[in-house]
Amino acid sequence: METSVDFESDLFCPYLPDDAQVNPGVFGAELAFWLSRQLAQRGVMTSYPLYEDWGWYIEYDTDDGDEYWLCCTNRDEACGKWRCYLQPKAKGLFGRNKAPVEGAQPLLNALREVLAAEPSVRSIDWRA
Repeated sequence: METSVDFESDLFCPYLPDDAQVNPGVFGAELAFWLSRQLAQRGVMTSYPLYEDWGWYIEYDTDDGDEYWLCCTNRDEACGKWRCYLQPKAKGLFGRNKAPVEGAQPLLNALREVLAAEPSVRSIDWRA
């Protein structure tokens, strides 16, 4: 199952300077906020974006209690090259019992639609 996508777009370049970012050269806030709105418009509800050292993510929870992060970050410290990837979260201690990837299929399907529908998104490359 394809759970990672690389693409290019200038739409998500940060409008604040580098020293206002999570880490120097690490972007993704504008992408994560845009995605959470676009997904909600398609009936796929996520959290508001949150951040880590490597970029931003939105949480997606299923009715079965499974949790996933849709991670958003730039590639090569560039503002026009992006990566989104799915990270299933564990229910148990020590990272055991990760959520099955199949549970995030509605999220991944909606992500595929959102990216395909945006004219400024190009060079879409899905990977397993």
